[in-house]
Amino acid sequence: MKKFTCLGLSMVLALGLLAGCGSDTSTDSSTADGSNASTSQTEESSTTTLSGSVSTDGSTSMEEVIGVLGEQFQADTGVSVTYNPTGSGAGIEAVSNGSCDIGLASRALNDEELASGLTETVVALDGIAVIVNAENSVTDLTLEQIAQIYTGEVTDWSEFGSDAGAIANIGRESGSGTRDGFESITGTEDTCVLAQELSSTGAVIEAVRTTPGAIGYASLSAVEGQDGITVLTVGGVAPSEETVLDGTYAIQRPFVFATRTDEALSEAAQAFFDFATSEDANALIEGAGAVPVAGTDAAA
Repeated sequence: MKKFTCLGLSMVLALGLLAGCGSDTSTDSSTADGSNASTSQTEESSTTTLSGSVSTDGSTSMEEVIGVLGEQFQADTGVSVTYNPTGSGAGIEAVSNGSCDIGLASRALNDEELASGLTETVVALDGIAVIVNAENSVTDLTLEQIAQIYTGEVTDWSEFGSDAGAIANIGRESGSGTRDGFESITGTEDTCVLAQELSSTGAVIEAVRTTPGAIGYASLSAVEGQDGITVLTVGGVAPSEETVLDGTYAIQRPFVFATRTDEALSEAAQAFFDFATSEDANALIEGAGAVPVAGTDAAA
């Protein structure tokens, strides 16, 4: 009897061991935090690492804006953004012939440029400030008075209540977005009489700063905090972010990205474009002295 009892116990133990070994042959795929390892690997492999660089070319007035946007984009992605300050006309030509990814224009594209296969996207708005030498007592002019000065109809500051002295008109070169914007708004296209025609925003500011009797125009973002000049109100309205965005300041223009309509941007260039035109970039654009439009009606 003892033999049968021992034999029965042995069989039960053997069956128990076999059952224990075969009870769970699968491996738990969960990670330590409870997530699924295979899902995590899939998500990680779908993350794209950008490479290469993004080339921009054009408006000198957009230097500050492109500078801060490019710096942040490189910090976030490791992709550099190059900037060639050639002026709006040259930037539009550069993107047209494919020598840059994004053309920069401080004016709207004209019908001919759009018909040639370009698309414009407004990135920001900018006021064109009218500036005079700091020694000038004039602080406000109307659009009509500004036009009278730049067409040569009025040539002496005494006409506007200041001390007598010849007016020296300072302006930008042909093809400049700032000049196009200024002349179209003041109605002085093809009629301006200039004492100096300069090729950059900085050069205009310096000329007005060092020339008694001078008047000039430059991007609002470039003149803020500058010594030796006075920023005029126009029709009693000072240029500022608020007055540019609400339209009460008359002399303003868009900052534009020009791209080729039928040709996709590179992956890196598209990522930069998307970042620069998103609300994530608004604080950077504002810090650069321009008026962001993402999330506003002006972006449409």
